[in-house]
Formats: sequence, structure tokens, C-alpha cells
Amino acid sequence: MLAVRYGQVAVIVKLGDITDEEADAIVNPANSYLIMGGGVAGAIRRKGGKVIEDEAISKAPVDIGDAVATTAGKLKAKYVIHAPTMKEPASPTNETNVRLATRAALKVARQLNVNSIAFPGMGTGVGGVPFTVAANAMVDEIKKFIDVNGPPPFKIVLVAIDEGLYEAFSAAVSSYLGSRGI
Repeated sequence: MLAVRYGQVAVIVKLGDITDEEADAIVNPANSYLIMGGGVAGAIRRKGGKVIEDEAISKAPVDIGDAVATTAGKLKAKYVIHAPTMKEPASPTNETNVRLATRAALKVARQLNVNSIAFPGMGTGVGGVPFTVAANAMVDEIKKFIDVNGPPPFKIVLVAIDEGLYEAFSAAVSSYLGSRGI
């Protein structure tokens, strides 16, 4: 696990399953229709319950660059923030959409006044964005958000499902946020 402090915000990189996170909010890199079929969305639906997808779909469509929050069903989190990285389910995406989705998720987290938020690799599954590209885009957007808005959230967790994404997140955090450990 890597943990650094950037201003008043703790940024943590860890290996794990986003659906096990105890953060106030977890992020779903969604499609605009908020259909929770595969990847992270499917895992959230399976573990948290169909109630999450039902509530999400009632708020669809959501443009890339916007995000909406729902309850988190049976998950440990309080909210799921659905931030589209692609318009259609299971479509390729790109760095720009990863940036827009990350920024939108942070904006909704701030509106909810949560203290902690957990992100998976945005766009790195079916979206096909390489780990390094996604990690750099996400951490750059997190840095810009903190620089402009400050906390909350006071804790941002980047949850990597595998070692390759963990390494990409760690390198991006060290590059953009420095290495001031917690």
C-alpha cells in the first residue's frame, strides 16, 4: 500500500476489490445508460444488489462529464457515484473521458460532503485505456481538483484490481503528488 498526503488530503493506493471498500462513496466507471452489466459495474451490482442498478437507471442517461449518486445497497459504502467513461455499454473509451469522469465523480463527492471516496481504474477494463494512461489522467485530475477546491473528500483511495494497475497508480501518485508519506 502507498499512502501520501497532498495538502489536507490522504491519497492511498492499494490492491483490492472496490466492492469491499469502506469509503463513504465508491465510483462506478459507468456507461451513459447506467446499465450495470460487466466489469466494475457488474461487480457492484452483484455484491450490492440490483437496487443500485434500478436507482441508477432511473437517473439515466448521464452524459460523459457528469455523474450521479445512488445508494450503495449491501455494500460497505454509503453511495455509489456513477461517472460515465463511455456512452454505450462495453465500448472503447479514451483519456479525455477518463479525465471527465474522474472530475465529475469528485464534484459529486464534494456535493455529497463525503469524507472518503474510492476509485477503481477508470476506463481500464472494457474501455481499453492502458493502465499508465488512465492512472496519470486520474491522478492529474485529482491534483487539479484538490488545488482548486481543497477537501472534502479528505481521503481518496485508488483501488487496483491487479498488480499492473497498482504499479501505474503508484507511479502516477509519486509523479503528480510527491512522496510525502502519511
